Amino acid sequence: MRRPSERTQARVARAFAALPPRMQVKLSRMPPIVIDGQRLEPEVQLLLAARRLIGEPVWDERLSPARARELAREEAAMAAGTRPVPVGRVRELEVAGLPARHYAPPEDTGPRPLLLFWHGGGFVVGDLDTHDAPCRMLCRHAGVHVLSVEYRLSPEDLFPAYLDDAHNSYTWAREHARELGADGRIVVGGDSAGGNIAAVIAQERRDVDAQLLIYPAVDASARRRSYELFGEGFFLTDRLMEWYAGHFLGPDADPADPRRSPLLAPDLSGLAPALVVTAGFDPLRDEGEAYAAALAGAGVPVITRRFTGLFHTFINCVGISPACHAAMAEVGGMLRALLAAA
Repeated sequence: MRRPSERTQARVARAFAALPPRMQVKLSRMPPIVIDGQRLEPEVQLLLAARRLIGEPVWDERLSPARARELAREEAAMAAGTRPVPVGRVRELEVAGLPARHYAPPEDTGPRPLLLFWHGGGFVVGDLDTHDAPCRMLCRHAGVHVLSVEYRLSPEDLFPAYLDDAHNSYTWAREHARELGADGRIVVGGDSAGGNIAAVIAQERRDVDAQLLIYPAVDASARRRSYELFGEGFFLTDRLMEWYAGHFLGPDADPADPRRSPLLAPDLSGLAPALVVTAGFDPLRDEGEAYAAALAGAGVPVITRRFTGLFHTFINCVGISPACHAAMAEVGGMLRALLAAA
């Protein structure tokens, strides 16, 4: 069966999202999904059911990184919808030799902080386009400049290549933020693998002004309860995480290395204020919240927000899911508040 185009899938998904919740659950052909005291949003339940019907990727040795990257771009294009979130200005540029995209808020807002954003994708997939929609949402609702920077991916470039790229892009941002129209404050942020990068940079570059960690991967050394609860059926599956690990973790990798598992860093005191966002139906939920608790225990100002009815990758679904769109608007508002208080 021929797979529908991204635009067709986006239109169908938006139509699903507009249905009454009871009808969404009925069309999913499953009862309401309640796990760990949390109910999956009905529209998300239907979207996941539709994804299974269309056909999910098979994450095994037959799937090459190149093909996985194509699939990530296709799914992100569908989830972003057909109407890009408007911002002041968007332009392509090069940052420390890396492809980058700058999102500027409307000019009448005056100088604002710069959010240096690294995309998720298990250190194997993802690029500027897969995370265009969430970057637009953060620019618009947090009122910040956003500088999205690509980094080298595995398995072509193994650890610590992505961290070297992150450090170089952070140095560039420090030196050129005002040229972009920002006020000189730098926020580091990212989702999933990108949240890992942001957490490590915040630890290693102590002049960071704030950090935005969206369902961050912060502990490669342990499987917490959320892995057992949500490791199947909610986009980020056990098999997908194993596929990622098989490509970015070399045979001699130490999962307890704080640069891979920033939760295990010996000293978290003095770090920048943090906004830690998690999703209820996400295997990474518990480690993200454990990191937020560890930061708070070390005296770091922390705002923690769990979106109980959402799943891993909700930030990419703002064009087809009102619940995901509303959540990202709220994340933007919380980041705005954090920066006002910092």
